[in-house]
Amino acid sequence: MSETKQKAMVAMSGGVDSSVAAYLILRAGFETVGATMKLFDNGEIGVPKEKACCSLDDIEDARSVCARLGCAHYVLNMTADFEREVMRRFVCAYEQGFTPNPCIDCNRYMKFERLLHKATVLEMDYVATGHYARIEKQGGRFLLKKAVDPKKDQSYVLYSLTPEQLRHTLFPLGGLQKSEVREIAEQNGFVNAKKHDSQDICFVPNGDYFSFIEKYTGKTYPNGDFVDMQGNRLGEHKGIIRYTIGQRRGLGLALPASMYVVEKDLLQNRVVLGFNEDLFSREMTVRDINLSACDRLEQTERLAVKIRYNQKEQPAEVTQTDENTLHIVFNEPQRAVTKGQAAVLYDGDTVIGGGTIV
Repeated sequence: MSETKQKAMVAMSGGVDSSVAAYLILRAGFETVGATMKLFDNGEIGVPKEKACCSLDDIEDARSVCARLGCAHYVLNMTADFEREVMRRFVCAYEQGFTPNPCIDCNRYMKFERLLHKATVLEMDYVATGHYARIEKQGGRFLLKKAVDPKKDQSYVLYSLTPEQLRHTLFPLGGLQKSEVREIAEQNGFVNAKKHDSQDICFVPNGDYFSFIEKYTGKTYPNGDFVDMQGNRLGEHKGIIRYTIGQRRGLGLALPASMYVVEKDLLQNRVVLGFNEDLFSREMTVRDINLSACDRLEQTERLAVKIRYNQKEQPAEVTQTDENTLHIVFNEPQRAVTKGQAAVLYDGDTVIGGGTIV
């Protein structure tokens, strides 16, 4: 009697990574289906189709790869979920003075919550994606680990996966270099073998967050004062949501020396400017935490902490102060610690967990 094949739903964006992920999952012996999440309409938010995902061309590319592989392909309309869980959270965070990372929310609420739920309803055993990360089982726990290719590693934006989600997730690209992925796509004649990687935030045209937020909310954000750290007025800003911690360019001020955004005072609608040395801090608080490698930190741990996607993780002491909060003290002061960004904890190549800087 033949053994029943395990089933996997592959999240397919139309790009080369998810296409090769589908190929590898199929080759590994899984009963495979592709699923493309329809998250928004490019035309409605003014995104040129070559700049973002979710276009008809992307759906057709995913469908073409599935046809070549001989597996079914579904298009799942998740626009309402995406608007609520990703776009709205993004806008609300900016209005509260934070600088969010919507890719983390998309992974958290869409790919590994909504899509995984859909896969479960369809009696699939796993969701697979084209992320560059690895999952390893140690004892009874599934651990999230860095990808083999350090330039492509995406473990930072995946820290929110719970142990149960990791149990039902596959990352077939985690052990490959990007060049190997392109080569596999070309060898198999995939239509998207040379397709560019998506850049920036998928639903924000040309990185113009301010215009997107104004259009989304229908609001205008009032001008206010630029002030120095002593409260002296330096000029007028053009809406507090335009600025982020560490910003120097685009202030529109003629200053005798370079100054940077060091704080946003929402109550008084002021943007506080300081000098480079004013951007450094050793301590921070992290909330809304998810720990996947352990149930909790029972004592202060010496770990490496990454506070933005392109930063190398830095040594620090991490203390869990309650069920949802971490206190982190770095060995060396860190530049432009930014509220709303993720802080992700590593022990070697293993992700311990992470949360949101507040």
